[in-house]
Amino acid sequence: MSSWSDWRRGAWGAALGAVALLGLVGCTGIGPTTVARDRFDYASAISESWKYEMLLNLVKIRYVDPPVFLEVSSIISQYQAGGQLAAGGTWTNPPFVAGSNVSGFVQFADKPTITYQPLSGEKFARSMMTPVQPASVMALVQAEWPVDFIFRICVQSINGVRNRIGGELRGRKADPEFPRLLAAMRRIQASGDIGIRVEQQDKKESVLLVLGQPTDPAVAADLATVRSILGTQPDAREIRLAYGGMNRTAGEVAMLTRSMFEIMAELASYIDVPQKDVAERRVTPTLVENSAEEGSMAALIQIHSGCSLCADAFASVRYRNTYFWIDDRDLASKRMFSILMVLFTLTERGGAAGGAPIVTIPAG
Repeated sequence: MSSWSDWRRGAWGAALGAVALLGLVGCTGIGPTTVARDRFDYASAISESWKYEMLLNLVKIRYVDPPVFLEVSSIISQYQAGGQLAAGGTWTNPPFVAGSNVSGFVQFADKPTITYQPLSGEKFARSMMTPVQPASVMALVQAEWPVDFIFRICVQSINGVRNRIGGELRGRKADPEFPRLLAAMRRIQASGDIGIRVEQQDKKESVLLVLGQPTDPAVAADLATVRSILGTQPDAREIRLAYGGMNRTAGEVAMLTRSMFEIMAELASYIDVPQKDVAERRVTPTLVENSAEEGSMAALIQIHSGCSLCADAFASVRYRNTYFWIDDRDLASKRMFSILMVLFTLTERGGAAGGAPIVTIPAG
């Protein structure tokens, strides 16, 4: 037999349980508490998936497999919270508890809806097959990006002086003058004696490469080297930039730039592939250059392969039962991979539909 005090303790317990349940599902806003977590969690997830996708497409290009890009165009996440509390009991007079019960539950659900959009058709042609404009290349140089680095990635040739092309079908080493040109331009850039100016002529935009008048004899010698290799006038200070393989006049520099697909193909040519795949003709061998030879240049990126994954990988992917990765301790390769992703963003011309993914989180 239960006493009145026992029943009263049970009632107080039920009341406290109700208060706790209401505190969880009551009028306290869910939205503000989720902002910090959702914003950074989704940003981190998108970043990691983008690295995975970019590395996978580099490997696919290396194996002559068409690349596929799937953009995250929108993220909609909805939170739902609810609860229910039930309490009951019977008693007689004088107070006598015949039975009592308290029950309840709390429900919480996170329902994200993620929209993916394949990069295809006209948008693929604009983003992947359109060459980077010479003005955009020089704008990166003007922004203090290393000129030798940018030219090796984005420029196929300049006034007929050709860059390296990787791969077996079109593979070739750079012309001996190309690394000399880049070394001289890098020293000129460090001195601040190179820049660009944009002018409007006949409703058309004209980009001029501006060379300074240095007092340092070493920099002056580098400027003379640049003018000599490019075939411009010895005292030229303003040189007009144009897209193409060869210049028309001595006052013009013709720059043949690469598309994003060509840039990715060039970086993919450095991937270390298993010898078994090369022997079975599944992939072309890596073009290895002798650093002592004239015109040879150091590898832009190092992407390793093996049967097991490196434990300290900056980015990794599994393809054809082989792991490919960039070592997290390889700063040069990490920098190159990150620049590739930045260039991919800069060449995106898809308008509003090609912008950053929209994250909508109804959390009321």
